[in-house]
Amino acid sequence: MTSTTALPIVDPGLATRLEGRMTLVEERLRDAVTSTDRLADEASRHLVNAGGKRLRPLLALLAAELGDGTRREVLDAAVVVELTHLATLYHDDVMDAAPLRRGAPAAHEVWGNSVAILTGDLLFARASATVAGLGPDAVRIQAATFERLCLGQLHETVGPRPDEDPVAHYLQVLSDKTASLIATSARFGAMFAGCRPEVVGTVERYGETLGVAFQLADDVIDLTSDAAVTGKTPGTDLRDRVPTLPALLLRDRAGRPGAAPADRDLLAMLDADLSTDAALADAVRALSGHGVVDQTRERAVGLARAAVDELAPLPAGPVKDALVDFADALVDRAS
Repeated sequence: MTSTTALPIVDPGLATRLEGRMTLVEERLRDAVTSTDRLADEASRHLVNAGGKRLRPLLALLAAELGDGTRREVLDAAVVVELTHLATLYHDDVMDAAPLRRGAPAAHEVWGNSVAILTGDLLFARASATVAGLGPDAVRIQAATFERLCLGQLHETVGPRPDEDPVAHYLQVLSDKTASLIATSARFGAMFAGCRPEVVGTVERYGETLGVAFQLADDVIDLTSDAAVTGKTPGTDLRDRVPTLPALLLRDRAGRPGAAPADRDLLAMLDADLSTDAALADAVRALSGHGVVDQTRERAVGLARAAVDELAPLPAGPVKDALVDFADALVDRAS
């Protein structure tokens, strides 16, 4: 089971409250994926049982501490964002042909692509049923978030237009595919805790900026950590030709007049056949030692700082401190 100790919560009272509420979220999450159909039950529980940091529900609960975090609606909202996230993972792993997720075989490796996709759809349905109980505003927000998730995946799949900057395109993909749900997590938490609209807007902007930083940190982790730590195969994006910021930055450098031969040689390595484990490992090793990885890390840290700056209107105290620490932890991690 996920614990708030995965992230730094310095205030003991706040840590205890969040720990207790995360336990309730975990229980409700497991109830939400339970099905009388045996196959649906096993497939739906697969990623829930694999664990995870539960960052999105934790952020919802943390943002709710700015208001009345004890409300039942806050817990329901936390379940909704995690169900939505889990649903996207089933779909992403099929599209990316990822063999591992959270250290366990991806669902499509166990049941095949069709079952994995339908299980993701089933979890979206469960999230929709839960959010319906939160009222029409919540339904509209969830629908808009779902649209952005789909658009992010769509634009990642088709790539940038010929006249579009690849890096700007990629950052927009991250904003839609990752940051939108993180922003909604913070928004739901504050909203259902009865916070004022300006507070809700503050944490939503914080979540949106932090979400992009979080994914850029993942780009670095994919190249610099091993599977035993991350639960994912390093370099999967390279093998599947899915763009990440280090690869895009390298491509930009190698394509300039007078580019360094080493940059061009490394780009040629990335563009070569990476179907064998040895070839992929060599490419990961070479790219992970390049300066573009440090550039990506610096950009992630800069966005995390920008997210923290969004918190300026909030009153000082343990909740604001925890949100600052949350941002730092998301970009300074090994998995």
